Amino acid sequence: MYPAYPAPSDAAVRHHEAMLAFMREEVFPAEAAYESYRHQAGEGDHTAPPVIEDLKAKARERGLWNLFLPSESGLTQLEYAPIAELSGWSNELAPEAINCQAPDTGNMELLHLIGTEAQQAEWLAPLLAGEIRSAFAMTEPRVASSDATNVETRIVRDGDEYVINGRKWWISGAADPRCRVLIVMGKTDPDAETHRQQSMVIVPVDTPGVDVQRSLPVFGRQDQHGHCEVQLSDVRVPVTNVLGEEGGGFAAAQARLGPGRIHHVMRALGAGERALAMMVSRAQERRAFGGPLSDQSAVRERIAESRIELEQARALCHHAAFVVDSEGNKAARHLIAAAKVAVPRAVTSVVDRAIQLHGGAGVTDSTPLAMMYGWHRAMRIFDGPDEAHLTTLARAELGREPLFDLPPSIFDQSRTVEQ
Repeated sequence: MYPAYPAPSDAAVRHHEAMLAFMREEVFPAEAAYESYRHQAGEGDHTAPPVIEDLKAKARERGLWNLFLPSESGLTQLEYAPIAELSGWSNELAPEAINCQAPDTGNMELLHLIGTEAQQAEWLAPLLAGEIRSAFAMTEPRVASSDATNVETRIVRDGDEYVINGRKWWISGAADPRCRVLIVMGKTDPDAETHRQQSMVIVPVDTPGVDVQRSLPVFGRQDQHGHCEVQLSDVRVPVTNVLGEEGGGFAAAQARLGPGRIHHVMRALGAGERALAMMVSRAQERRAFGGPLSDQSAVRERIAESRIELEQARALCHHAAFVVDSEGNKAARHLIAAAKVAVPRAVTSVVDRAIQLHGGAGVTDSTPLAMMYGWHRAMRIFDGPDEAHLTTLARAELGREPLFDLPPSIFDQSRTVEQ
């Protein structure tokens, strides 16, 4: 009833200090080169700006590598949270620079958790080394994929092979030329019990029948790694490419999405802090009506509300991370769901206030605010929409035993007297 968070280890403190220095000395100065490359290459280009590989090399030299995975870093999720938050200040560069970027982190967690030795050697090792990238192919255009039991992609066994047919979309990372492998969610047995119909299969991107099509923009902006439509037509892979066990896809998806969601939330807090810092700077530097904007009571209220919202969101995120560490992903699932709803709401609220304070500049590419708003607004949809998490939370609350047997209300007592 009184959770006491353990003090961070010496290693966690060193990593946090190293990440602070890395952000100041390497990441922020590299943002201009990143954006310049993207602008010159054009929005239809999905190659990684060269500065990314430079940052990755520098991060490894500083020991900032694969910090999201406890077996690799030795950090708990609670210890990782403040480091992930720092990376969220520059979401386009920093997470990949330290090899802690989605969707690779979730895929690495899956391969680490349930992959065979052969699968880990072929795919996990190069992902951990940052040599390749990957994508997770679950969402489909024809069905509400927030309920994974809806997926229609068929995975049919034919001798020693699986034959895969289906259409996926919003497959993040698939446009990047470095993407070498997909983890595909589909149905292997439509007649089985509802949550045993699905399986996950490893599909190399260069397999015949894999057609990576258009990349979908987010609020008009193309991400470097892309969010693609992928057509799978008679794709054949060996049955040894099943991830985990046949029929275990739904459970594996839940195992993957839990840590993925909380990592998204951790990084989002960093974006919220950057937006608040920009708001404060703008308020102090911009003058109107005879003085700095920071003299206006309405502006001060917006700044104060933003700080309150971010602190509340961080507390929920860290509580969820602590329960993951102390009791496991399953025990933390409702806290993770609550954080997945609360943090993007808080961050988009803060970013929106920052946009308003920047006036016309806030809605252009003159600042990162418009891009930040688009990404974090989209967070309320990907990895499960708010509605799915709220439904889960309400169901849990309705089934919860109350701490006390509630006494009759005043209204009930009055009614009894009248009768």
